[in-house]
Amino acid sequence: MARRALKTTAAALTATAALLLTACGGGGNDASDDIEGAGKGAGTPSASASGSTSTDVERPDVSVPKDLDLVFDFEKPSDQDSAAALEDAANYIRALNHGITKQDPNDPAFQFYSSGQASQYAHSQIKEYVDGGWTLTGRDRYYDAEVSPGDESEKVKTVNVTFCEDQSKVFGKEVKSEKVHRTKESLASYQKFTLLMTSVKDNPVWRAQQVTVEGKAEACRG
Repeated sequence: MARRALKTTAAALTATAALLLTACGGGGNDASDDIEGAGKGAGTPSASASGSTSTDVERPDVSVPKDLDLVFDFEKPSDQDSAAALEDAANYIRALNHGITKQDPNDPAFQFYSSGQASQYAHSQIKEYVDGGWTLTGRDRYYDAEVSPGDESEKVKTVNVTFCEDQSKVFGKEVKSEKVHRTKESLASYQKFTLLMTSVKDNPVWRAQQVTVEGKAEACRG
């Protein structure tokens, strides 16, 4: 079982970022609350398993079972915001997988690390696994990350993050029988993620606002 690909143009991400900045740049209703994700079902988070160095906020558990190895071969950017956005993009992926292995479409972890369309995507992916009686096992590798800082308003900062995924060594496992369905490596094993990460200023957490997934990503194979 692979995650469903969602194709969206770069222009759509740019438009989303522009709407965020516009909404948070003026007076009246403060749209930054939705971006921040406060009160979005995150519950009372426990200490993070992500290795984040931030001590300013409690983060939810994003650990996964020992038979699922999430590998992030990312080089840390020198820019502080870019580095934080990339780390929390990885945490979003960890949270998505945490929800799958916990079999909880309303898992607090992905809600903490996302809002908007990215939160809807995570929910739908987790629910698809739960409804099908599936979980994941094996080695799931993410690599070739690129970051590009976006525009910012008085309240919100944005960073675009892209990276590849190699699913050739991660497999679907039936929850009840624990039977593993192994598949051979193919072009379908490779996907490319593009995430719009947002952060309310003075908040160390970056959250995925928009995510697109390109399936059969030839550029990620090799």
